[in-house]
Amino acid sequence: MLKPKPSIDTIQPYQGGKPIEEVRRELGITDIIKLASNENPLGPSPLAMEAISESVTQVHLYPDGNAYYLKEDLAASLGISAEHLILGNGSNDVLQLVAEAYVAPGDEVIYAAGAFVVYSLVTKLCSATAVVVPMVEHTHDLSAMASAITDKTKVIFVANPNNPTGTMVTADETAAFMERVPDDVLVVFDEAYYEYVDRSDYPQTLPYVLEGRNFIITRTFSKIYGLAGLRIGYGIASPPLVETLNRVRQPFNCSLVGQAAAQAALKDTAHVTKSREQNASGKAFLYDAFDNMGLRYVESEGNFIMLHLGQSGTDVADALLKEGVIVRPIGGYGYPNAVRVTIGTQPENEKFIKALGVVSRR
Repeated sequence: MLKPKPSIDTIQPYQGGKPIEEVRRELGITDIIKLASNENPLGPSPLAMEAISESVTQVHLYPDGNAYYLKEDLAASLGISAEHLILGNGSNDVLQLVAEAYVAPGDEVIYAAGAFVVYSLVTKLCSATAVVVPMVEHTHDLSAMASAITDKTKVIFVANPNNPTGTMVTADETAAFMERVPDDVLVVFDEAYYEYVDRSDYPQTLPYVLEGRNFIITRTFSKIYGLAGLRIGYGIASPPLVETLNRVRQPFNCSLVGQAAAQAALKDTAHVTKSREQNASGKAFLYDAFDNMGLRYVESEGNFIMLHLGQSGTDVADALLKEGVIVRPIGGYGYPNAVRVTIGTQPENEKFIKALGVVSRR
């Protein structure tokens, strides 16, 4: 039997949230809502939908491998040059490019316990050493992460806000952390949920890029822009870092349809505002419902909430499936008695609370 390299045996395949179609097949339930994958329940912008329809006539052609027009539009919206951008097949693609370009066997990669699972995956893929720092109150402990830096440290991953806990590090914490990071260590701030945050103390990290620091920001069109199925993410970094990442990037990693949809979605600021407002009202509704049910939860800066339970999160998720509600058990993140629920539309949120009530009374 052909054996993979040793590091592959240490990797568990990523388990995404169950698709609606699979639940229909397994349980024969037709009225199903999916609140497991942090997707935008409002769907894509109408402008993006129009762009998708127009672009499908061109799918016999290869996409622009450099994503020239999308980069130009993104650069204009961010107030930077296109040379600061790299596009990915989702932002997790950019995270893997970072590891492939900069992490070698024997290097150390620092990330938090209970942070996005892809950090562990790409570290193992490169046969590097993971330095996993415990969280404090479900939040990255940037001071402890800085203290964990050694002369072998190559990359530090920080999810802000973090998935699945929904917590964030502040601007002051980030500034103090960056003062302690040596120039030869690459810091990656994963900001997939950036657009949902409305706190004034959220760190604005773009200046670290523009100062020429070894700093990469990753963001995505999968969340608030509602384009998860088209897989468009991006990284923001200094031009030398981008040039290096492009050396390991696949030539056509962003589809023609995805690029067109992302360009259109960028223009529809009204849809982004509507999505943010819907998320805020849904979050308040769920907080009130959890309070009334006596359930503990972590206040979230994203479009999801981590809910603590008095029993196995997997068991509760399985029971909710039978009620037609898909949520995400997060035992793999170190929270065996918790689930993560995406904030849905008001009818979806109400269905979830009703189903949770049914399950809790069993």
